[in-house]
Amino acid sequence: MKSKSNLLYGLALIMLIFVQSSYLFAGNSSSDNEISLFLIMTGLLGGLGMFLYGMEMMSDGMKMTAGDSMRSILEKLTSNRYIAVFIGAFVTMVIQSSSATTVMLVSFVNSGLLNFTQALGVVLGSNIGSTVTAQIVAFKITDYALLLIAAGSIMSLFAKKDTIKHLGFVILGFGLLFYGMKVMSDTMKPLRSDPTFNSILTSFENPFLGILAGAVFTALVQSSSATTGIVITLASGGSITLEAGIPLILGANIGTCVTALLAGLNASRDAKRVAIGHVTFNVIGVLLFCFWIPSFAEFVSNTSDNIPRQIANAHTIFNIAATIIFIPFTPFISRTIINYFPDIEEKRNIEKPVILNLDENVLDQPGAAINSAQAEISGVVGLMERVIGSLVRPFIEQSENDELKDIENSEIGLKEGLHQRLD
Repeated sequence: MKSKSNLLYGLALIMLIFVQSSYLFAGNSSSDNEISLFLIMTGLLGGLGMFLYGMEMMSDGMKMTAGDSMRSILEKLTSNRYIAVFIGAFVTMVIQSSSATTVMLVSFVNSGLLNFTQALGVVLGSNIGSTVTAQIVAFKITDYALLLIAAGSIMSLFAKKDTIKHLGFVILGFGLLFYGMKVMSDTMKPLRSDPTFNSILTSFENPFLGILAGAVFTALVQSSSATTGIVITLASGGSITLEAGIPLILGANIGTCVTALLAGLNASRDAKRVAIGHVTFNVIGVLLFCFWIPSFAEFVSNTSDNIPRQIANAHTIFNIAATIIFIPFTPFISRTIINYFPDIEEKRNIEKPVILNLDENVLDQPGAAINSAQAEISGVVGLMERVIGSLVRPFIEQSENDELKDIENSEIGLKEGLHQRLD
């Protein structure tokens, strides 16, 4: 029911943006050719909303189709850091979201399914996997967006098999993503002759300003793919150069770390280290490249004659190069982060339900959520073992056992917390 309502919401959004954008373009055909700021903002925000909604729908469809398989792969095949990089790239490529992969990692480390060092390799791989979306977006297939939307809608609404329904969501998500790009591109056509707008875009050729803008925007929308998609859209319309696009792409790699940091706020020490490791890799990688952007742009320009493709290639080359640089130093980086963020004795507050392993960020991923619940239940069992071990002491010492009371209170808090999360 939820998926069907989301689908209807998406179709309503398409109709709204279609009508709004048609009105905008009709208005621009007038003799005075005035630019309406309200209509442009509506088109840009509506197109961005459709792009993000399409990405979420596509990612959800991928996770429903292959989420448990990806979880199993993450659990079993990450002992070798080189294999972990490959697995991280593959999983992110399949579910189309490096943020989802990183949040999943934080959850797995939090529940003890992976250790911190294993997770670092997957983080590096997820950065590579996230560039696949940019490569897809760089293809000029926006003319087929409505066809994809129609096909995906029919499959999602009328298919009997869940697999076909989920595939329909993926196709519909692709269609929404590309149609959102088309709306944004068409909306910005009147701005191409606007000197103020062109001046703003030209200012992004300043590496530090471009990186800052890319990082802030990505942190706000929590999607590096959205930033990359917008940059590619600007480039396809001739509004932005490769030299201005690269800093925005580099900034997007920093801004995307915000999702992992938020997921790690209430997690275990090791899970926090995963988020910090993600920030460390991406920030240092950007610092290594930011002083060589003109040379990097010259190199990337030889990979294609098409600027949108060049920007997508820059995104891919940067992340592959950063991974090659960092992967030999993963053990050293792991030890350094552990030294700066050592294990600490964590006291449980027995007044409140305390949950150490259950992570609300994975409630939409049944397999990962069940694993977290199992880890928390194991904690309750361990607590009960301590209770049983402490039962004999009051009879021997003929005194009240305060430790037993504390353990009992903690056990009650854990059970209450489990019920709250699982209801």
